Amino acid sequence: MAGAPLLYETRANGRIVVLTLNRPEALNAMNTELLDMLNDAWARFRDDENAWAAILTGSGRAFCAGADLKEMAESDKTETPGKGLERLANRIPTALNEMLGLWKPTIAAVNGFALAGGFALAQQCDVRILAETAEVGIPEARWNLSAGWVHDLTRQIGLGHALELALWGDKRMTAQRAYEIGWANKVVPPERLMDEAMEWAERVVAMGPQAVRNLKEVLYRGFSMPPLEAKGFAVNLERNLLGMEDTREGPRSFAERRKPAFKNR
Repeated sequence: MAGAPLLYETRANGRIVVLTLNRPEALNAMNTELLDMLNDAWARFRDDENAWAAILTGSGRAFCAGADLKEMAESDKTETPGKGLERLANRIPTALNEMLGLWKPTIAAVNGFALAGGFALAQQCDVRILAETAEVGIPEARWNLSAGWVHDLTRQIGLGHALELALWGDKRMTAQRAYEIGWANKVVPPERLMDEAMEWAERVVAMGPQAVRNLKEVLYRGFSMPPLEAKGFAVNLERNLLGMEDTREGPRSFAERRKPAFKNR
């Protein structure tokens, strides 16, 4: 693929957005331009009322190899060592949910290497589908670089597996191993990757969109709340379903034995 470092496409009459990291010659390493475009793309998806799910993937043989170390090295010639990485790291769209307010479902279709900041991009998606040939890792410690975004990883795979990835960063993890520790939701042959991701996206956009967003927000926010506080938060949030056309359409379609036609109204 040629052209812009990030491709933004819509499928399924606009219901599904596909974001493609598009610097294959650099293994989709994240430079300033790509990261600025990616942040804008996530905000565009969040604000598009017609878009209900998104897929993030990469072009070529990598998902994302992390920060563009060439750009970082150039900046370090004139700045304090590490300032270039800090500037790039601050642009990586982490905590998509709580910080960006993105409660629509997101899917990472990991087609190849997902390393360092590239791992972080996949980590921030709600589910991860990996090609059998994909490899993942957090090699920052190997180069004495920072990876503060790992604080969020323990709620996905637990402390022990997170420590394995972060402290022993000299070895990549296979797709199968990532599945075994619970980081990958599914592993498929490379040629099946995008079809599988689209199937997951099509399934979720057939659900009640506001109910999906409520459930996602409750699961993310409730993870760090005491049980009673989480229950109260969930009950209050669910009130936004009252009076919706979709809340009438769901039970009606069940009674009429047909698929619901949700409109997010």
